[in-house]
Amino acid sequence: MRGTLVRVALAVTTMVALAFLIPLGLVVREIARDRAFADAERQAAALQPALVITTDRAALEPALAGVPAGVAGRVAVHLPDSGVIGRSRASPDALDRARDRAQAFRVRTDGGWSLLQPVALDHGRVTVVEVYVPDADVSRGVGTAWLVLTGVAVMLVGGSLLVADRLGARVVRPAKALAGAARTLGGGDLTVRITPEGPTELRDAATAFNAMADHVEKLMAAERELAADLSHRLRTPLTALRLNAAALGDGTVADQTRHTVAQLEREVDQIIRTARNQTTAVERLGGDLAEVVRDRIAFWSALAEDEDRTWRLDGADEHDGPVRVPVPRAELAAAVDAMLGNVFRHTPEGSPFAVTLHVGGPPAGETVILLVADGGPGIADPETALRRGHGDGREGSTGLGLDIVRRVAESTGGEVRLERSVLGGAQVAVRFGTGRPAAGRRRRRARKSRGDH
Repeated sequence: MRGTLVRVALAVTTMVALAFLIPLGLVVREIARDRAFADAERQAAALQPALVITTDRAALEPALAGVPAGVAGRVAVHLPDSGVIGRSRASPDALDRARDRAQAFRVRTDGGWSLLQPVALDHGRVTVVEVYVPDADVSRGVGTAWLVLTGVAVMLVGGSLLVADRLGARVVRPAKALAGAARTLGGGDLTVRITPEGPTELRDAATAFNAMADHVEKLMAAERELAADLSHRLRTPLTALRLNAAALGDGTVADQTRHTVAQLEREVDQIIRTARNQTTAVERLGGDLAEVVRDRIAFWSALAEDEDRTWRLDGADEHDGPVRVPVPRAELAAAVDAMLGNVFRHTPEGSPFAVTLHVGGPPAGETVILLVADGGPGIADPETALRRGHGDGREGSTGLGLDIVRRVAESTGGEVRLERSVLGGAQVAVRFGTGRPAAGRRRRRARKSRGDH
């Protein structure tokens, strides 16, 4: 578009300049010719009074010396007796025509023009005054005028190109920004916005784009939250179903029930995975891990009560303030659910568990650690349990859950470790990197429990 505007401006301005400058140049040339011949006519007319009085050569020579052309040797007087004063350049035929026509006219001679001015004397005699006008006088000043006109034309064309380029840039820059933002939005970055600028139409398009991006962002966030909420809510009844299915004993119906429950668990895991993969950097400040832990503990506490499990929550008091980690809330909730779900899935009913949130770290940066410990049998092969995608939902397998936890932790620069807990079972220790300087605060550890263990 920018190049097209420049080319159009070049074509239009060039045509306009030529339309005006070519006739103007011809007019300048004609004015120079007329000026030169008019001066020659004046000098010829200046000799007429002397010729009327006398045709004597000696008397006329001072009169010729009184005009500039005569001093330069460019005036000749053709006397009636065929005598000539000065140098003649016109042909005899031209002189005869001048005597016969009794009026001035110009004839072409070598290197210029000759103005022949007949002067009528007494007794029908005619004297012809010849004034020579060289080509240099005819075109004097024409070259300079043409150069000036050409410079003016070049300046006009250059100025029009500059203006067209600036106008094109004013249009193209917002258009490129809009196209780039559209490509970025299409690539999955829902946070992209542009500043409306440029012509009114482009400003309206930019405003519409921002409104569309806001709407798409809200729709995607609502979809992710819905998928995450549904999958998290299904975790508890699925765990109860699995435990009930495990108590059915042997038999075809029991095996089919357990197979169906396992298949349903895999579908729920797929929903969680899809929701996580669709998550983008919408929540720039990240999620409040303390708030997420409190919310998910409240959710799982109902199942813990049904299974007669005692539990404890440390370090997540609401009055201690938020614990921000650079992970969206939906992903944090999925990771916490995966850790707590493994407790209910892989430990016997009645096994206690504890959740501890610790904030601290070295001077280089703040570190957040989440510990989930249980009183179950523990994990025999920690490396296998942490391996990506390992497990199919059978007893002793952590499967997708710990894979989600590991990826969430590593996305912040942290890690996941499996250890032996003080309760006798397994302990999942997740370290989150926050990317912020250490605040040096110590969270007051409070205990929320349904029993001591």
